[in-house]
Amino acid sequence: MTGWDRGEEMGSVRWAFRCGSWTPSRCDWLFAARCIQREEKDRIGQFVFAKDAKSAMAGRLLLRRFVCERMGVPWTEIRLERSPRGKPYLTAPLMDSSDSDAAWSFNLSHQGDYAVLAAEQGGQVGVDLMKTTMPGSSSVPEFFRIMTRQFTAYEWSVIQSAGSEHQQLAAFYRHWALKESFIKAIGTGLGFNLQRVEFHLPSEPLTQGPVLRQTKMHLDEEEEEDWIFEESLLDDDHHVAVALGPADKADSAPHPSSLPPPTTFTLLSFSDLIASALPLTEEDPAYWDSFKMKAEAPQRQRETHPSK
Repeated sequence: MTGWDRGEEMGSVRWAFRCGSWTPSRCDWLFAARCIQREEKDRIGQFVFAKDAKSAMAGRLLLRRFVCERMGVPWTEIRLERSPRGKPYLTAPLMDSSDSDAAWSFNLSHQGDYAVLAAEQGGQVGVDLMKTTMPGSSSVPEFFRIMTRQFTAYEWSVIQSAGSEHQQLAAFYRHWALKESFIKAIGTGLGFNLQRVEFHLPSEPLTQGPVLRQTKMHLDEEEEEDWIFEESLLDDDHHVAVALGPADKADSAPHPSSLPPPTTFTLLSFSDLIASALPLTEEDPAYWDSFKMKAEAPQRQRETHPSK
């Protein structure tokens, strides 16, 4: 079986949680904190703003729910670590590759009002989420000038011909999410020259609901046929890109038309997040007191509303 044999026995998971509108109760926050590893709880507690703490907490719960429910690892046995580049991976229990036909790959992203998880069985996966927002301290043209090196001349021509400033920003963040999804899938960090990858968007508009799979990537000016990109909108302002690659270089991706229909993102509630959760540590009342002292977000983020 190759890394791209995605029949019914293979898995594909797309979950989203709207942490921006989540206002946890004392009971919910303290229970969530008990259900993640102590070092992750401590890391989340160090965030200055509640928005960031909620996003990080939701990400950990999404990941643990996935490992528990889809990989079949009991909640209390899950041990997650981070790579030097910050990518989460499962260290315990060590999964025997003979236990299943293909290994799972998973990735998280949180930005704006959501946290998302994408997971794929039998291939590489990367996910990136971007919210279309106005630049905080510069005009749109100045913001684009600062970001010039992140995109190719062709990509800039597409971005800057998109229409209004808000539409140009939406095109900018769409391209950005595509690039980041690929970078996250291959596990390469800041040293990667983003101009090596160039995206060619389909003429079909991206709308809320359907998942687009027609976008093509060129790597070092050659069309890369082994990668598939799935794009969707969670709402008007949140764009998600999922990069899907073969499990190893010997495998090649099938034509998108031969794949099963793409999996859409399922919006989960907090009750969904903790449906399988079990406490790992004792309750820490001071953790709630610390959380309640945090401002929701920086003042600029609270005041910035893009004009459409």
